[in-house]
Amino acid sequence: MGFVPLVEEYRGGVLENVHYGAVSIVDEKGRVLYASGDPQHLTFLRSAAKPFQAIPAMKRRIDEIYGLDGHEAALFAASHRGEAFHIEALESMLRKTGIAEESLHCCATYPLNEDAKAERHRAHEAKRKIFHNCSGKHIGLIALSKHMGWDERTYYSPDHPVQREIVQTLASIAEVPEASIPQGVDGCGLPIFALPLHSIAYSFLKLACPDLIGDADTREAAARMARLMNENPDMIADTRFVCSALLKDSNLSAKGGAKGVYGIGLRKERIGISLKVSDGAEHVWPCIIASILERIEYGNRETIERLYALVPNVIANDGGTEVGERRAVFELKA
Repeated sequence: MGFVPLVEEYRGGVLENVHYGAVSIVDEKGRVLYASGDPQHLTFLRSAAKPFQAIPAMKRRIDEIYGLDGHEAALFAASHRGEAFHIEALESMLRKTGIAEESLHCCATYPLNEDAKAERHRAHEAKRKIFHNCSGKHIGLIALSKHMGWDERTYYSPDHPVQREIVQTLASIAEVPEASIPQGVDGCGLPIFALPLHSIAYSFLKLACPDLIGDADTREAAARMARLMNENPDMIADTRFVCSALLKDSNLSAKGGAKGVYGIGLRKERIGISLKVSDGAEHVWPCIIASILERIEYGNRETIERLYALVPNVIANDGGTEVGERRAVFELKA
């Protein structure tokens, strides 16, 4: 599958675990500059697709039509983790759009954030659909369907106009034939798409540098979505997660997805980065991404330190005692 060791974890000086995967870095023409493992590895974007899935709604200015604030509209592209401020914004979105929570296709669940989940349990609250990390995306797609006069009940179907437009948009941005994009079903029940890693990197570069997008409406919509993500970073994940930590840096567009996939676009450097951890682990994202940024001599050290603060390379036991370490071991080959 073209995977190589990305991160090794040691306990008591003994190698305990190895996380394999692949990394791809591309330039503004989509050419692979550096790679570790196979840059053509076919990868489902999962939630890393959300900024692109939001573009059809942003084209029609659905946020403005329904009077959504910036922190509410940012949830179109979010994998929110259910903190109180997320839920308040989602409830406001439902009121403003006139959408019933029951109409969301995602399942009812509890928040991903452990503190937020515990809070709901203490309050003896039942699972809710807006607790699902994808609920903001679903509200956006239903609101778009409502505005366009499309069937709101079947917005999740691959044959629905909103889903057809999403895959057309992604194909255009990634510069791949639409027919070449495999589709599956994501955890929230919506269609999801697979691209080679280098195409994911190229797509995120265009999200960061929308001047590379040919179509004017798509270019403006991508720029608006990317700006909302940077202006409201804590809405995209939560106060202690990789996506929000990266988006605090105005030079970056970034979004991760389930099973270890991540995409980043760098505005000043005009490069795109993608990675896939083969075992789906997310706790090694900070180690990998920080290491990539260090190796390309990225200028914002604060961003790198913010990643290391999220998941330190020092491994501690349950009592906080240092018992091991985590090392990025991959090479970026030209």
